[in-house]
Amino acid sequence: MVLRTFDPGRGKSQELNGETDWNVFDSDAYVEHNYRHLRSDDEQIIRIVRDHFRDHFRLHPAAGPVPGIDVGSGANLYPALTLLPWCSEVTLFERAETNVQWLERQIPGYEANWDAFWDVLREVEPYTGIEDPRARLRLVARPKQGNLFDLPERRWGVGTMFFVAESMTTSHDEFREGVRRFAECLLPGAPFAAAFMEGSTGYTVGGEAFPACSVEEEQVREGLAPFSGGEIRITRIGIPGNRPLRKGYKGMIVACGRRRST
Repeated sequence: MVLRTFDPGRGKSQELNGETDWNVFDSDAYVEHNYRHLRSDDEQIIRIVRDHFRDHFRLHPAAGPVPGIDVGSGANLYPALTLLPWCSEVTLFERAETNVQWLERQIPGYEANWDAFWDVLREVEPYTGIEDPRARLRLVARPKQGNLFDLPERRWGVGTMFFVAESMTTSHDEFREGVRRFAECLLPGAPFAAAFMEGSTGYTVGGEAFPACSVEEEQVREGLAPFSGGEIRITRIGIPGNRPLRKGYKGMIVACGRRRST
């Protein structure tokens, strides 16, 4: 699964997830453009998600570490890093073979650019208590190649999905189905965090065009509300300092909630 980057692609007016060759995704180009340095919008997202998981597990303490999943990891480690204090295992669920290979190279000891992302997390407990996040990630993270639409139901106790459902298709039906599949893969009561590019019109990575569908807060809320029992908080993050990450989007949207118990 892919996330976001570069200039908007100029493809067909309708391109479905299954029509896209995800194995041409250039993971290194993606990281270089998106995550070589920590942007302030990503920093805001990290703090929102970090505090959401911390507050959830304070109010709903688990008997022990839970299985976690990052859906559509792509070439992005920071969603998985937000899960580290809580998880016995973290499944990095990814469709593109190139991204799976990138994850397999990073897990033994990720590159130094990710330290800035971890520094934001470790401002608070229990992240502060993880002295060696590389060793922790190496212990718990497992890449798994697969299709979002084939996710099993009620398997994971905490989950993230960043820049995926809106960035894999031009179809709003597939967007809604992707959100549903993510929500339904979680156990009842599981906390989740999902992020979306607002108003995305498509993008390119390493010269290859990829599809996207334009969503706003309303579509995000409508997609997640049936599975959250109303326990959902949505935050819009604008483009910082008139410095967009790329052309063809309006900002970012973060949704934090809890899978309904029934």
